[in-house]
Amino acid sequence: MDMVVSNLQQQRAIVQQLRREAAIKRMPVSLAVADIIKYITEHEQDDCLLVGFSSQRVNPFREKTPCSIL
Repeated sequence: MDMVVSNLQQQRAIVQQLRREAAIKRMPVSLAVADIIKYITEHEQDDCLLVGFSSQRVNPFREKTPCSIL
């Protein structure tokens, strides 16, 4: 009997979670993609992958000085 009550509580928790997920406002993928494209075009001048670095010193991925032990 205790197992039945536990199972019923688990099922209720699952139903509550599904109801919460169903209540989430959804956005069509086309609108989400349009928002992403708009953001990218507005911020492309700040994107180092598109425009590069102003100098090699600013580049955090530049090759550090080689090891002098070799």
